[in-house]
Amino acid sequence: MSERNVEYYRREKIKQESLVDPERHTNRIMEQMKKDLRLTEEPKHIECFDNSNFQGDYPVAAMTVFKNAKPSKKDYRHFNIKTVVGPDDFASMEEIIYRRYKRVLEENLEMPQLIVIDGGKGQLSSALESLEKLGLRGKVGIIGIAKKLEEIYFPGDSIPLYLDKRSETLKIIQQIRDEAHRFGITHHRSKRDKGTLKTELTDIKGVRYTTAQKLLSHFKSVKKVKEATLEELVKVLGNAKGELVHNYYNK
Repeated sequence: MSERNVEYYRREKIKQESLVDPERHTNRIMEQMKKDLRLTEEPKHIECFDNSNFQGDYPVAAMTVFKNAKPSKKDYRHFNIKTVVGPDDFASMEEIIYRRYKRVLEENLEMPQLIVIDGGKGQLSSALESLEKLGLRGKVGIIGIAKKLEEIYFPGDSIPLYLDKRSETLKIIQQIRDEAHRFGITHHRSKRDKGTLKTELTDIKGVRYTTAQKLLSHFKSVKKVKEATLEELVKVLGNAKGELVHNYYNK
């Protein structure tokens, strides 16, 4: 009973502190997050990334931003995946991390103290590949959070960290992760519903978006796909789908 009373008193004190002196409350959270996540500086600026696709079609990604433990919605960003064909979350994460921080470097934008990757070891490793290419590995804090058990993964560490479910650090990470998921899903549904990723090629029976994307990536336009020889189409798509597309335009 004494322990329960002390815990209740502690929580009430924290709640009052946040109401009376919000800056002091924020500083305390930042200090705790720095300690819990083994960071070299307080994570006053956090950026979180999440991928979204529908069976490999309409691949998009989202970035949400927290500043001083609060959402900074004006800094949220959407990404359309440009280089990945099919449902490959690892390659998609590698692409968006590279694109985001290449731009940050080129435009001298504010660098976050912490990057949060929605996913486990695989997605984190992909993000690290891009940071390595940009010369940023080890210069910015980065973690992955796996949804199922809320495991926190660190670069080069195969054993995840399990934070107390009641900890403020975990709650902040969950909040920014959930925001990224919500923001990404909203964008993904909008793209899918409006059909902005639909092309004439997907009207061909048996040709899904990923196949159309592969054709456009190779031939650059629908016009050039129409003019392609059977041999050229087979080389890109294989025999069955190559013949399918060729026969459609050469009835």
